[in-house]
Amino acid sequence: MLAPPFRAALLPSLVLSASFFSAPLRAQLNQPAAQTQSSNPRYGRWLLKSDAPAPQSNIMTYEPWGANGMKVSIQAVNARGDTTRWWYTTNFDGQDMPVTGNASQSHAAVRQISPFVNEIVNKQNGRVTQRLTNVLSPDHSTIAVIYMREDAGGKTTGVTFATYVRMP
Repeated sequence: MLAPPFRAALLPSLVLSASFFSAPLRAQLNQPAAQTQSSNPRYGRWLLKSDAPAPQSNIMTYEPWGANGMKVSIQAVNARGDTTRWWYTTNFDGQDMPVTGNASQSHAAVRQISPFVNEIVNKQNGRVTQRLTNVLSPDHSTIAVIYMREDAGGKTTGVTFATYVRMP
């Protein structure tokens, strides 16, 4: 159970997430979880909405991988202009997959909750360090992410929110 400040911080996001699943979308939610490679609306490049001055940026790229999976790549540029790149693949089955290029994360496991919601569990050497809820908007133009960091005891130590917009 989350402490009261975390529950209060999550309430607006949960209300927003609930609004994604209005009556017209309920029929879509009854579709099978697996997407075909050509129909996955997440494929493409996504830019983090940020007020940080250039050169800071964060771009997620989703692309087909294997029969039904996806490759997730991140390219981030910090305030000094230093670029980091890292990636992993997933079959949306909740299985740990190795992460390449990120010193603070050794594995990621992705599970599809619905056609609009994915749960991602990040680990460092077997220990959960972060849980993410990744929500695709019904119009497929934005992705909202809730990041929940955990300590070694599994206690939530921080919650942050981010919005990514589809790039042309």
